[in-house]
Amino acid sequence: MITWRSCVFRRLGVKIFRKNALLFVLFWFGFWIFMSALMFVHRTVFSDYCTDEKSKRILARVCDGYKEGILTGDLCEDLCISKQVVYQRCLYYEKGKKVIQADWDGIPIILKSKLENFSSYDNFGMLDYQEMQDVSTMDIVFYAALEIKNSLGLELINTSVPQLWSKHLQGRVEPYSKAELATMWSLLQQEEYTFFKMLQDLSKHVVKVLGSCGHFYAVEYLIAGHAWNQNLFSLEELFSSSVTGHNNRALRGAIHTIALSFLDMVKHFENDFSYHLHLCDIKPENFGIRKDLTVVAIDVDMAFFEPKMRDILQQNCTNDEDCNFFDCFSKCDMQRNRCGAKRINSNLQVICDKMFRHWFSPRLIGSRASLPLQVELQKAVQRCAVPTKEYLKNKKDHQTLFSELYGLLQASQRQLQE
Repeated sequence: MITWRSCVFRRLGVKIFRKNALLFVLFWFGFWIFMSALMFVHRTVFSDYCTDEKSKRILARVCDGYKEGILTGDLCEDLCISKQVVYQRCLYYEKGKKVIQADWDGIPIILKSKLENFSSYDNFGMLDYQEMQDVSTMDIVFYAALEIKNSLGLELINTSVPQLWSKHLQGRVEPYSKAELATMWSLLQQEEYTFFKMLQDLSKHVVKVLGSCGHFYAVEYLIAGHAWNQNLFSLEELFSSSVTGHNNRALRGAIHTIALSFLDMVKHFENDFSYHLHLCDIKPENFGIRKDLTVVAIDVDMAFFEPKMRDILQQNCTNDEDCNFFDCFSKCDMQRNRCGAKRINSNLQVICDKMFRHWFSPRLIGSRASLPLQVELQKAVQRCAVPTKEYLKNKKDHQTLFSELYGLLQASQRQLQE
């Protein structure tokens, strides 16, 4: 009897032990998954979290560099000494790219840098083996043009590049300091800065550069788009508080004006430069509007002139989807397993798809959606956003649809004013 009971208790003890051991293992396994997930979230989200404290430390390091004579710029004195540039808030921070809102003598501006620290940029090679007095203006022009070629894909034979920088540097008599050359080199390594600076006097559809300090440069503050906003842009900021509601004529008229400005920008980017300019990341957040409702490109990390666009598109592939580079599409040559160098869609098509279809949908137009003119506009936007294969092959059809859209938008705008 005692033997039987002890045997039962022994078996029961083994079962309990096994059950507890299993629960213990499951607990630790679950705890390990939870901690791994927590660490992943921390690394991917919180490590790049946009905080005021971190942003102010970054700007303080810029000012330390200015006071030590390591870097310079026309914004440094106001940022670091007179304090006329006042920090407001951090707008964006990811993988070192920093976007900060500030006030410059009471006027809102945006401070941007591709990398967090000045030391993260490559050194200007000429400083390693040449004396400062030996660095001429033409040396600077040549090296600037070479860096622009590398970053934007523009050839040196494009005379607008050296002309731009010689104009910027003309009249200089005294030799360049180490800080000036190092600062210029840190800015030229930022594709966005070179893009904005190069097109500064050539395009109203590109944000204006106002100054710089070290690797940070200031651009004009504009009302940026947001996908979550009903009108994509916060148009209420441009009007009095009494002008509200998506059916209001003033707001609808503003949307038509912005849409026409988008078309002006498309035509401008396609025809007014030495090379066609491709926008490969078209979304509301990458554009701003001025008070006169001009559309302005404010984020051009994915904007490429034709030579660089062709290089980007020519990748190995097994199907057409492999040839999609964000909003820029190519086709796969199945015999060569190579993407074509030519983009098959267009800036206009993507803008119609991501902007115009939202604005000119029956839901947003409201009671006027069934009017003949509005129906024609909706159909034209749909044809533009989802083109046929024949349309993609025929450039003439592209121009015809562009003219049709422009005319319908102008007519619809006049109808609103009646």
